[in-house]
Amino acid sequence: MDATSIGPALLLTLLAGLATAIGSVIAFFAPRANIRFLGVALGFSAGVMIYVSFVELLPSGVDALEEISSAPQTIAVVALFVGMLLVAVIDRSVPLGYNPHEMRSPNTLDSPGTRSAPGTQGPSSSGVNAEASGSKETGSSENEAVGAEPLMNVGLLTAAVITLHNLPEGLATLLTSMQDIDLGIPVALAVGIHNIPEGIAVSVPVYYATGSRWQAFGWSALSGLSEPIGALLGLLLLSGFWSQALLGLSLAAVAGIMIFISFDVLLPSAETYGEHHPTVYALVAGMAVMALSLLLL
Repeated sequence: MDATSIGPALLLTLLAGLATAIGSVIAFFAPRANIRFLGVALGFSAGVMIYVSFVELLPSGVDALEEISSAPQTIAVVALFVGMLLVAVIDRSVPLGYNPHEMRSPNTLDSPGTRSAPGTQGPSSSGVNAEASGSKETGSSENEAVGAEPLMNVGLLTAAVITLHNLPEGLATLLTSMQDIDLGIPVALAVGIHNIPEGIAVSVPVYYATGSRWQAFGWSALSGLSEPIGALLGLLLLSGFWSQALLGLSLAAVAGIMIFISFDVLLPSAETYGEHHPTVYALVAGMAVMALSLLLL
């Protein structure tokens, strides 16, 4: 492990994590009709992750394992599926209502007065740009229909479980960037795009509970810090017994983590925010851009 690569890799992981704050900006300031671009961005991100995982990370894991095993491909494939299993177990351990990977539909960006309950779809509106300080009757009916305390709990619990979810994602970004900084940059970008809807998942219920965009933005941004912190803690746990074998296993497992995230989160979320065909086109575009960048490098 090259200690000099930790700083730039950690910076990339930090920037990817803080992309949750972008989710708040989109939720509160982007016009409802323009949310479709997020679907295209998520599809593009999935293409980057899938291509990098199969073409770069998994083969690199096999190469690292060749020095210590006569069956490096078998071990790497097992590690690949262990990485998928790790994310799946974490994902299934979180109650459905608080899971940041269960993305809200665009209809949850409605104004507080038209929202019925966390995680449900309300009537379409122009977005959460309607001020929380609206009419007295609106604010009163909002508190009665929704309940500020339950909504605040949803937002804070979502922020808490994002810490758990972001451990493998942050570690994936960090290890990939330490292995190859040129490869880490597009991976960090892809993870950052993936974190944008998680920022929405945190900020929207907090806003409905408090009526404060700044509180919602703050909790959303704070939840993103869990990614570099979790990655650093994971790295510290691994550093005591780091070896060529562990490098190979880690790279293959990271590939599995990113593949699972792509199929379980990014692509379904892309269709939630956008449309099917643009999502597929963006997926192919992400693969093509990643392939071209790797060929040029």
